Amino acid sequence: MSAQEERDALTLPPALYDQALHVLRDSPDGVPPLRGFSISQQPEPSEIPLSREAARSAIRDALNPLPDDSATLHRRFARLGMDRRHMRLIRSAVADLPLPDDQREAARSLGRQLTRTGTTGPAVTAGLALLVRLGEPEDIPYLSVLGLFRDFTLLAVDALDILDRRRAAVVWLAVYARRAELRPLVRVLWTGDRQAICTELVALPAEPRFLSSTVARRIAEAARLADLLDQHPSDTPLLARTGRLLVRMGCSRYGPTDLLVYREALTLYESVVTRARLLPPTLDNHATLLSLALDMSSGSGVLLDWPPGRRVSLLESLGRLLAEPRWASLPDTDAGEAHQRLRAGWIRRTGRQPFGRPATPGVLRVEVVAGDPVDRAPVETRILLDGRPVVPEFFARGPANSPDFLLDEGLLRAGSEPSEVQLAEAYCTEGCCGALYVTIRRDGDQVVWENWRRPSTMPGSREPAPELAAYRFDAVVYDAEIARAETDHSWSWPARTTARLIKAGLVEQPDLLSRWDAKRGWISSGFEDPDTTVVTFGYAPGLGSGKPDGIPLQFRWVVPDDGTAPEAQAAAALRRLAKEDPKTYGQVCGGNRERAEELGFSWPEGA
Repeated sequence: MSAQEERDALTLPPALYDQALHVLRDSPDGVPPLRGFSISQQPEPSEIPLSREAARSAIRDALNPLPDDSATLHRRFARLGMDRRHMRLIRSAVADLPLPDDQREAARSLGRQLTRTGTTGPAVTAGLALLVRLGEPEDIPYLSVLGLFRDFTLLAVDALDILDRRRAAVVWLAVYARRAELRPLVRVLWTGDRQAICTELVALPAEPRFLSSTVARRIAEAARLADLLDQHPSDTPLLARTGRLLVRMGCSRYGPTDLLVYREALTLYESVVTRARLLPPTLDNHATLLSLALDMSSGSGVLLDWPPGRRVSLLESLGRLLAEPRWASLPDTDAGEAHQRLRAGWIRRTGRQPFGRPATPGVLRVEVVAGDPVDRAPVETRILLDGRPVVPEFFARGPANSPDFLLDEGLLRAGSEPSEVQLAEAYCTEGCCGALYVTIRRDGDQVVWENWRRPSTMPGSREPAPELAAYRFDAVVYDAEIARAETDHSWSWPARTTARLIKAGLVEQPDLLSRWDAKRGWISSGFEDPDTTVVTFGYAPGLGSGKPDGIPLQFRWVVPDDGTAPEAQAAAALRRLAKEDPKTYGQVCGGNRERAEELGFSWPEGA
């Protein structure tokens, strides 16, 4: 070894695995801190970064051929200027790396060297990516510790998901379950105290702000929830909490992927539904069971690998239970707090919906589903083909579009000309993760759905999404189903109905807004308060004539439910629009401060 190499060896930082192990041992009770660890003592990024294509090429060169030892790869990455900015590209390159059978053992050995002795983010990333493909049970302790580095969490969890799903979930929660209210559960999941896990699960806050679908799924995996429920078959608080976690996993707002990848989903459905009679009849429990029934009837729960007839049997069981007087009478009792009144009204409207007409194979079924308002569940136009829900099966990145869009606008009607219709948009917007489209056309006595458009891969997969087949429907049956869905408002509540009627009135009389240089925007029930109607509109001088002077400013008018019939409330709102400039009672809600001041309006505080 040369003198320079000896000096370099003496100044090498400790392996990242050793750093993480040291921090973990120094943590209280050996439990990782909130948000995991950050990588320290890493080289500063180069001043002149490589372009993306140059970096891809450099990474391919560094990996071809795979070296026999980790030190060689460290030197290659250092020479090529690889730093933490290139870790995602390194992961992708290793995932695509050809690994013939005769090279797999050497590649596994290199992955282990890099994860155990790697001193830089790029080197450890390459090691973890190799173990995603080649890891074995002996790698679990190293993956678990390295996963506590935020830069490595997702990669380590991908590897652990293959080897030990429970450990993967614990590591994921340790880093990503960032709400303070979840930390007591995370601590006992890390230590593995089964009795304490049961206690903390029951105490867990179940509101949506605490439990996303992914958090719910990871909790169920980390707790081995199906086993825990079998160990405590008469524990009704645990049974109720299990039902809530299952509901959250199937939540369509963020897509159904978590429910569909949860391996014990069928077991939990079976356990919760068959033991549902043990639950005390409360509005909360009624809402949980009704939400599960809606999911099993027309949501992502339909897509699980059910034994023949079992899903229908469990649905019928729930239907009989919730029809019993002790359950059916709950929504008619004094509900008390505002959120319980919302829930009671929802149960009255929706309580029998999932137990109605079954889907007929070969026939389109359109089902408007308004989820539990306390959970802020979306209102969806669920479309089922051959009894299977289209959006979670073909898209799985967000809920189906609302009836305000698909049905009130008549977009599902088959006209004389083909029309492309957006059935769903990703929860993060179409520009980020795409949307689901289909073209609808009439072909003689048939209606055809064809030319589907969606993202090129399914969520969580690198594999190309397969082409979707065309569907043909008898035109008479199709038209009847669309007409039924458009006129069926049994799912709606007063504020939502008021919004629909106001919107219809403005479509018929656009001059009610254009006279004030305003243009109709989004109109629906309030998100924060579903018992209010929200009317939004844009304003700019000249907008009414179609020649706006500058970018429109956005306004929001909130119409509280006054207890009268929605028809009367909508008529009153339309009369007010005819007589009074809505800018005098609406509030600015969009645009920018400079534009608002230019037009003489106050910008909202805190915006």
